[in-house]
Amino acid sequence: MDAIAELENRVKEREVPKHVGIIMDGNGRWAELRGLPRLEGHREGSNSVREVTRSARRVGLEALTLYAFSSQNWSRPPDEVAGLMELLREYLLKERDEIMGNAIRLNAIGELDKLPRYVKEPLDALRAESATNTGMVLTLALSYGGREELVHAARALAERVASGALKPADIDEAALTGAVWTHDLPPVDLVIRTSGEQRLSNFLLWQTAYSEFVFSPIAWPDFRAREFAEAVLHFQTRERRFGLTGAQLRRAGT
Repeated sequence: MDAIAELENRVKEREVPKHVGIIMDGNGRWAELRGLPRLEGHREGSNSVREVTRSARRVGLEALTLYAFSSQNWSRPPDEVAGLMELLREYLLKERDEIMGNAIRLNAIGELDKLPRYVKEPLDALRAESATNTGMVLTLALSYGGREELVHAARALAERVASGALKPADIDEAALTGAVWTHDLPPVDLVIRTSGEQRLSNFLLWQTAYSEFVFSPIAWPDFRAREFAEAVLHFQTRERRFGLTGAQLRRAGT
């Protein structure tokens, strides 16, 4: 048994998080440190996406959400944005067999209408083709922002109130949860951010209220299956109290 398989088996010995979100940071800096164009860091990062997705599937995650392109990323230099869109298209075309062969359901959240047609068409096609897959849900957050998502949810609820379908007094936590883009996914148990930064950067603001966080100093292109399994193992050492005391949890466990 190799070292990665051993780590993944250790993960499976304890309760596995249902939903992990990853802020895939450090691609451009990884490339710059090596004297390469920034886009080469993103290209290498796509190999990390493949490895981590495979590992997440092997250990039994229900959902994996990857922060692939933020609403704010549209403000980057046009040539970098165009290159990222081309890489995204390549990923969607190349990973089709991987996704279908592993019974993964591809999902996407964000302001998807902003994506260029040459990206949106293969994205929509693979989402439709994988819709009946019963394995892990892989969600790509594209043209995504947590604040933008909450505005969208608030607007949807306001429209229901205006139409008479919903009373203002009935707007509660469950109603808002049902209006966000991840309404069909379990709550996020763990957020991993690579490359040493320690902030959310507008990622899943509603969904991460009780998430655990692991901040890795490793840039995303170097973050592979080993690092993912180690992050989940670290998560499994945490005591998740959800406002209770440790003593209350221990009593409930007995």
